[in-house]
Parts: sequence; structure tokens; C-alpha cells
Amino acid sequence: MSRNVEPAEPAVPVPPPAHPLELSPSGMRGLVDLAMDRIAAHVASLPAQPSADTEGAIALARSLKEPLPERGAPIESLLDLLFDVAIPKSFNTAGPGYLAYIPGGGLLHSAVADLIANATNRYVGVFAAAPALVQLETNVVRWFCQLVGYPPSAGGVLTSGGSLSILSALITARRERLPEDFLKGTLYVSEETHHSIQKAAMLAGFPVANVREIPSDARFRIRLDLLEQRVDEDARAGFQPFLVVGNAGTTNTGAVDDLAALADIAERRRLWMHVDGAYGGFFAMTERGRKTLAGIERADSIALDPHKSLFLPYGTGSLVVKDPAGLRRAHSLHADYLPTMQDDPDLVDFCEISPELSRDFRGLRVWLPMKLLGAGPFREALDEKLDLALFAADELRKIDGVELVAPPQLSLLAFRLTKPGLSGDELNALNRDFLNRVNGRKRVYITGTVHRGRFLPRICVLSFRTHRDRMEMALEDIRQAARDVLA
Repeated sequence: MSRNVEPAEPAVPVPPPAHPLELSPSGMRGLVDLAMDRIAAHVASLPAQPSADTEGAIALARSLKEPLPERGAPIESLLDLLFDVAIPKSFNTAGPGYLAYIPGGGLLHSAVADLIANATNRYVGVFAAAPALVQLETNVVRWFCQLVGYPPSAGGVLTSGGSLSILSALITARRERLPEDFLKGTLYVSEETHHSIQKAAMLAGFPVANVREIPSDARFRIRLDLLEQRVDEDARAGFQPFLVVGNAGTTNTGAVDDLAALADIAERRRLWMHVDGAYGGFFAMTERGRKTLAGIERADSIALDPHKSLFLPYGTGSLVVKDPAGLRRAHSLHADYLPTMQDDPDLVDFCEISPELSRDFRGLRVWLPMKLLGAGPFREALDEKLDLALFAADELRKIDGVELVAPPQLSLLAFRLTKPGLSGDELNALNRDFLNRVNGRKRVYITGTVHRGRFLPRICVLSFRTHRDRMEMALEDIRQAARDVLA
């Protein structure tokens, strides 16, 4: 039986927007609301997500290769691709179980700051372009100077991270301490120092062999006697010792050098003292951290990474220096098309003290959470991480077969399983198996390092989302893995 059906009205074509790159106020809100729905659900589920999941990730990456799109796609499908497909196949660096490498934070307040900064899109490379915004970022740098004990005359710049910070510091030291022909200049690091120092030296034009690696002591700190001995040897051989790096928390073992004694040597030998505080420098906010880092305030330059121990998103680093005029002498260059730069030391042109002319307004991602929350919650969170590392160390000592190789000096520790009768290679294989079993449960993710031929599992407690419950999970998984491997 047939029915009479009215013919459908012909569809009226919707004309494309006159300016497709522009969004209406309602379009902006709709786009952000859709994204926020997915972000909120993702963040809420972080504790239940695997600590790392990269199985099949290489094949997935290859499958995502695509040509330049000529037509747009709906935002819903793109968010599905990101949150359901791409983001899960990764290390869960924002989750509470991420105890690997040096964890970053991902504080959401900074994401809001980036939204504001990117949407308003003001240029802060030179003071004249956005004086008030440059001042807010300058405030942030001066807060950092205050935290490490620098005088009010100190200054610096926000960077993308420790690698760029050390490059700028090294170039400044080269400019201040060496002649124009600098190839006889020598740099001194411990065997624990991060490889970004060697890379910066290479990029700054030094022969790789000019970076002198000094052995460390039983606590993984630079041997000061051997440092002075090598400086003397180099000076007698016609080299020009000019820079020494002190560690304020190494990546391998969390070691903190005797910074006060190192500063004494640097003063006697006229060495520029740079401190790598990328991981550990912000622990100076705490009473215990200040004691551990005593002497850091005597450094000529310090690298600090807010995306580590201030829990901010990746891409937020900083370099602070005792004498900002040195930064300017090393980085300043005139161009006729640029506006007039500032002569007042209180007013900063960031392009004059760093390699970057074009740069994002990264200061807002520090300023906003600091202003919203105050320094107190950050200090309390850092104290909690120190407590959790000590708790983990105490519990590890109770596990049969576990040797605590590097007890925490801040919030990082290294350990290993031992078994009588095994050779070095066999012990390394045992510990790799042990680490894989811990990570296999996917409640926590830890990583290892090789130190003097020994493979060492290591834990770094640094996420603002990591609390006592997750550390108890980690220790539960470590105990079970140790029983399984040693059985």
C-alpha cells in the first residue's frame, strides 16, 4: 500500500563564510567548549590511564602520514583522532604514575594562560611592542632570581628549556671570559652532568674534546680535588680554563654537587660558574632544598626549568644570571628596522638578552598560575615530593635483593636488584627484566640508566599529581617484580 509523500523541499545551499579564517564569538566559544569537554574528561581519567602505552605506536604513526589537506574536517572527528587514537599511545607524562626520566607537569592553569596569550597574540620580543606584558614576564624572571638568592640587580630570560638556557649561558661566559679566538677555552663538568652541556659547547663552536669530564665521588658529586688538578694541567698546557658546571640534581642519580665549595674554586680560578638546576633548582623554595642547594646563589648563571619542578607544561625553561649586562653584551645586535631598545636596566628587551627575536609570550604560563595560587602550594607540593622520595627509599631498603645505589638528595633515587653469583652483564639483564616487569603492570612507569657499566632502575617523583597512594602502588609492583625475578 502506497502513501502519498510530499516532495522534499530542495536543500538551500549554505554559503561558505566570507572570511573562513575568522571565527565569530559564538564560533570561538563552541570550538573551545568542544575541546574543553574532551580535555576535562581526559584529565579526570588520568589516574586510571596506563602509565605508558606505546604498543603499536610506530605502526600508528606511519598510518597517520597524509598529504596537505585542501578541505577542512569537522572538529569532532579531529578531537576523536587526538583523544581516542593519538594521545593514548604515548608515555602518560601528565599522569600520577609517571616516575620516569624527569617528569613534566602540565598544570592546567598554564594551558589557560597559553590560550589567552595565543588568542591575543601580542609580541613581547621587544619592550616597545607590549610594555605591560613584557613587564609581567620580567616579574616572573625576577621571582626566579629571588628564589635562588640572587640580588635585586639580577635578571634573565625565559627559554624553551634547559638546552637553550645552557647554550645562552655558555655563549655569555665565552664572551665574558675568553678572547675572540676562543678555541683554547676549556669547560669542566662531572661525569654526571647532562649531555646538553656538551651539546651546547659543540654548538657554540668548541672542540668536543675541550669539555673535560671530571669523575664523581661516592655521592655522585664532582671530585673537587680532581677538578683543580685538571684546571692546573690545562693552564700549564696552554689552554684557557673558563667555565665549570655545578649540578643541582642530575638526571642519572639526582646528585647535587657541593655548590659552595665549587663556587670557592670558581672564584680562585676565575671560572664562570654555571649551575644546572633544570631539575632541582626550584627545590630552593623549600627549607630542605635550600640547605641541599647551599651555594647556588654564588653561581654566575643558573638554568631552571619551570616545566619540571614548577609543574608547568613542556616548553617552559629559564636562565637567570647575576649580571644581566653580560647577557646583553653576548646577544645584542642592532638592526635599522627594529624599534629603539631600552637603556633603563629595569626595562628589558628580551631579543637583546637571548637568541630569539620571534618568540611566544611564555611568561604568562608562569605568571597566571603563580598569581592565582601564590607560591605556597608550589612549595608544599615540592615538600611532598621530597617526602615521597624518602618514603620510597626507606621501603626499597626493606626489599630483599634490592640495593639502594643513589639515595635521594632531592626527589630522585636509583637502585638495582642483586643476586649472588651473577656477572655484571647478567645483573644488567636481570635489572632490565625487573624494570620491564614493574612497567608491565602499567600503574607506574620508571626508567633506567647505565652508570659505570651498571644498569640502574631509577625513580623521579616530580608530578604534582603523584601522591602517597601512587607511591605505594609503585612499591607494590616493585616488590612483586623483585619476587618474580629472583624466584
